[in-house]
Amino acid sequence: MTPTREQILEIVSQVMDPEVPVISVVDLGIVRDVRISEGDVEIDITPTYSGCPAMQTIEGEIIEALKQHGFESVTIKTVFSPPWTTEWMSQEARRKLKAYGIAPPGKRIDNEPFGPRADLSSIACPFCESADTRLTSEFGSTACKSLHFCNGCQQPFEHFKCH
Repeated sequence: MTPTREQILEIVSQVMDPEVPVISVVDLGIVRDVRISEGDVEIDITPTYSGCPAMQTIEGEIIEALKQHGFESVTIKTVFSPPWTTEWMSQEARRKLKAYGIAPPGKRIDNEPFGPRADLSSIACPFCESADTRLTSEFGSTACKSLHFCNGCQQPFEHFKCH
């Protein structure tokens, strides 16, 4: 019996982002396509950043998850165009980010010279939901996050940047 795309996505949805381990790679939106042909599975993924160091780990974990379910022929193809955008993240991913203490992507300001960016006035603290926050560093623990401080609850927090 040939597996369905949905069955493959269900298996792959158990693979978590190694940098934000509460979000699956499917909810993150980096799994772009699944093709199945005569038992061969090919999956397209798009990195959140072109130089994302987690992509090799993610590829290996997707392959391993599918092999554990009996799929021997698995190919991962990295696709860079169109580039990944935070708009591809599921609402579940956004909810999980906030519960984990990371502010989900805020409102995007498009038409910027270097690409879209977050409207900093829209970034609410994931702990107390105060909008009285400030940027403290453009880069957090990973390139896809920035550091902020909440003036309301006095907590530092990370924000998943808009793309």
